[in-house]
Amino acid sequence: MHAAASGYRMILRLANSFPADAVERAVPDAPAAEALLRARRPDVLQLLRRRRAGFLAAFKDADPALLDRVERALMLSLARFGMRHGSWGEDFHHYHNENHALEILDGRIGRLIESAGLDALPLADWLALSLFATCHDLRQREVVDFKHPIGNNEAASICETRRILALCGFDSVRDRDLYVALDLMIAGSTFDPRPTPPINEFNTAEVVASAGALAPKLALHLDQDLPAWRDDAAAVHGVALAQIASDLDTANVGEAFPWLAESASRLCQEREFRSGRRLDDTASAAPCLGFLSDGQERYFFELHRFCSDLGRNAFAPTKDANAPRMREVAQALRQRFANGALEAATGQGVVQTFARIALA
Repeated sequence: MHAAASGYRMILRLANSFPADAVERAVPDAPAAEALLRARRPDVLQLLRRRRAGFLAAFKDADPALLDRVERALMLSLARFGMRHGSWGEDFHHYHNENHALEILDGRIGRLIESAGLDALPLADWLALSLFATCHDLRQREVVDFKHPIGNNEAASICETRRILALCGFDSVRDRDLYVALDLMIAGSTFDPRPTPPINEFNTAEVVASAGALAPKLALHLDQDLPAWRDDAAAVHGVALAQIASDLDTANVGEAFPWLAESASRLCQEREFRSGRRLDDTASAAPCLGFLSDGQERYFFELHRFCSDLGRNAFAPTKDANAPRMREVAQALRQRFANGALEAATGQGVVQTFARIALA
């Protein structure tokens, strides 16, 4: 953490510091990240310019130096995400990659801005939510530890985020509110890391569709672990921001149905990858069918809940409109692979059939 960390009292008591890995060393700073994005995804730099112009127009007292620091952190976190689990590295995850960060940073925050208006939140909150988008899933391969409600992937992402902030010119004393908010938002993005039955390797894609987010239970966790947290204004505000962040993270349910189906397909493919099953093998057919039918229904209707008024207002109307279609598609998929049809199928066949039904 930054040298000034002695002034930053950590709200979350993480088990360890999750030190830098090879990807951090390969993309050591913002200039290296900007060069990578310029070569691989120049559209990201255009997005950052558009968003900056919007912030400067809406917030007349905005500090350009602060926006510079945020942009450096956004570029660094995105570049590392793309290298570690995304399109530019050797451990590609179908869902948890730089495109998931961008669908939040661009599409979902953009939709929240359109729904609520930039005056719904102070600039500092919009910047914190932007950093959440690119930082909350940085790590996906941490060792499983079910002794704490906060998943190790999220804990490791928090630790790397703190290092990114320091590298990009933030100070843990001066910018304490941001550090605390990001800690809590990323912690709240944990999907219950205690599956039943227990598993040896934690499959992030598995729990995303089989458990609820920690965010709505974050205050209760802090009540047990740090009862005085409500006396800390930064922590109280961070918990409130964690509810909005959770809604952004899970807003695929409130997107147009083709996009909802596409995200489900990506999660399904990542789940099989993390489980060690090949999509072209018949062994993956039944798991894919269960995930894309019963699993999607259970998550959509039972597990998912909006946590904030802003998120609910922006995304709930489309979720409501998606509900009948979700049931129709799940039922049609089950029927397509009934009466023995599943026996000769592969996971890839199930995924492709799901896509055809969803887009029909």
